[in-house]
Amino acid sequence: MIFGFSSAALAQQTKQIQKTPQGTQKVIIQSSGQRGLKDTAGNSNSKSNSLNPALFQRKDPDELILDSAGNLDYRVSQGCLRRNLNEDKLPANVGIDNRAFAEFFKNQTKTFFDRMRGECIPYAVAFGSRNRFDSLSIMNGPIQDANTEVWTFTPSAVGGFLVQQDYLRNESQNLSEIRMPLREVLYDPAKVNDKLPVELVWELNSIIKQIYPEENNSLENTNSVVRLIVDFGDRERWAQIWAVEILDPSNKEVFASAYWVERGDVPGGFFTGSGESLERSFWTNPLSYRRISRGVGSVRASSSKRPASTAPTAQAAPPKQRYRTHMGIDYAAPTGTPVFSVANGKVVHLGYSGAFGNLIVIEHPGNYHTYYAHLSNYNVELALGNEVRRGFEIGYVGSTGRSTGPHLHFELRKNGIYIDPYAAKTQLDLWSMRDNESGQLTREILLFGSPIQN
Repeated sequence: MIFGFSSAALAQQTKQIQKTPQGTQKVIIQSSGQRGLKDTAGNSNSKSNSLNPALFQRKDPDELILDSAGNLDYRVSQGCLRRNLNEDKLPANVGIDNRAFAEFFKNQTKTFFDRMRGECIPYAVAFGSRNRFDSLSIMNGPIQDANTEVWTFTPSAVGGFLVQQDYLRNESQNLSEIRMPLREVLYDPAKVNDKLPVELVWELNSIIKQIYPEENNSLENTNSVVRLIVDFGDRERWAQIWAVEILDPSNKEVFASAYWVERGDVPGGFFTGSGESLERSFWTNPLSYRRISRGVGSVRASSSKRPASTAPTAQAAPPKQRYRTHMGIDYAAPTGTPVFSVANGKVVHLGYSGAFGNLIVIEHPGNYHTYYAHLSNYNVELALGNEVRRGFEIGYVGSTGRSTGPHLHFELRKNGIYIDPYAAKTQLDLWSMRDNESGQLTREILLFGSPIQN
């Protein structure tokens, strides 16, 4: 256990916190049911649909001008800078070429370095396009305890710079640290289910699949562990994974990492320790088991009309094949395969809808909607108007509506317009770091990540 996070082995619905003699926290299990659902509709039994018909109109995706409003060249570097007599020159030493910021940093940190512990200064620095300085976080030594503090510097939208001071003793109040062998996470989901709420299991699996270093595909045969920093939530807030690391506990080498960045106007997202977004994969991963059988494009249109009969001596002209536009992604999977919400949102449609069959539509911040069609059934706890968390089990694969076999038809729309999430040209604000979010990532790397070694 480190710096006040309590180790926990749990899959919880609600929890009680008890203070131990050492002042750490112990989590007591009351229920193993699924969390991630809030009834905001006032009628938990309603499954009717009052959805705006405009959300069912088929619009040309070319109408959508994709403006990510994000920083596609975003990158992060981190390290532990050896201390010297010119600590106030740290910005230049980590690659920040900005005289105004250098002066601001020097004036603000006159007392910070008086509280240093250890032989080096942990830092995480982020740059945007054209090597623009986005954020810098520094910590008062590679020691994580009640006296740990992190200062984060960011450019101000109105000119100048801002500094935010965070203390680990405050940040760790609702957080627990969990460590699991990597091989269990990869191959033994039952053991993972014993330690995390089910919606966090889906989330963890999605993260590990993306950050697992392919160049070292034998890590599962070592003593490597997955280290998690988790907030198990309460009645007012969702449970949330804040940090994930794959590391070697013997030498503390971190092979890969990811951190959660909370947002306001769009759903939050995960970014790696080097600044790479993981969100595109999350928004295209509504199943645990999946095989893509068809993507966005033209498909044959079935027809009930038969060619007119002709005289025996006349050769019938081959019928002209008609095509219709297929919007969405079809994931082939057995009937009953669980379907998960790809992001936090609100259920705005739950019911039968023509060719879609049994359909769930979830509205997400930022004018995004996700569609889950041809379902065999819905989660019995789900109702129209519910707020659901990413990873919540909302329904089950089926073959209802216009369907030729069991599969999930999944769509992502923005402002009512279809988006192909697999297209290389598709770039959304969901999938890139925006300028005003950079400081949150660099501070979390230092607060929640393993101590950065010299």
